[in-house]
Amino acid sequence: MKTYINRSSSRKQQGRRRFLQRATAGLGLATGGLTLLGSGARPLVVRAQGALTERLVTLDDAVTQILSIARTAEQLAVTFYSNGIANAEALGISGDDLAYLKAALVEEQIHQQFFTANGGQSLADTFSFPKGSQTFSDLKTFIETQQQLEGVFDSAFLAAIKEFAAMGRPDLAQVAGQIACIEAEHRALGRVIGGLRPADNWAFTPVLIASVADAPQVVQDAGYLSPTEGNSYRYHEVSTEDAGVEQRVPFVASSGVGRG
Repeated sequence: MKTYINRSSSRKQQGRRRFLQRATAGLGLATGGLTLLGSGARPLVVRAQGALTERLVTLDDAVTQILSIARTAEQLAVTFYSNGIANAEALGISGDDLAYLKAALVEEQIHQQFFTANGGQSLADTFSFPKGSQTFSDLKTFIETQQQLEGVFDSAFLAAIKEFAAMGRPDLAQVAGQIACIEAEHRALGRVIGGLRPADNWAFTPVLIASVADAPQVVQDAGYLSPTEGNSYRYHEVSTEDAGVEQRVPFVASSGVGRG
């Protein structure tokens, strides 16, 4: 399957929609009512409709578009983990489990800073969650949300690898792979916190989107981009001070990226 950004063919739109629906149905991602897409979901195509997509289509450069989507996804991740940590007591998370969340938060912020430094624009900085405030008061809901988000993030970064490579940017393709590895670690640690066994339950990470440009619509349909009163969470940059988090730049031995 070839990957293109902003496809307009009706046949390809329908194919992508069927692909997502089959993937979520067959891989157990639609858990606890947190499905990636509802039965009446719109085709997964970025169109000039709504504030988010209107800003997206103004980005002429395809690389910048991917970096901007990635930056915004990391802001959603920071927002999620920040609120989880702030409500750790209500969620019953402490000790090593809380340390895992704090490290994940720092790592997501470092990722956000990388995409920002390389030209990614912020497409949204206020988010919602499918289950609203329950996300941060009920551990089961918190973990289900975390699993869904990390699964989508993994899919987006795997799609980015293919797209960056096709654009002649193997450097960014490798960085996307490095970040995908970390998102997968977060997913496994979330399963540990939630008492799910085994923690490493995927032999292959599913690629649930055909292109990175599909990701915003997937996230919007899932309920993360519709802030309302009582379900509105704003992104705030957090400190990246954490002595346990290493490899803070995407070092690539063959090219020297990240040296110094």
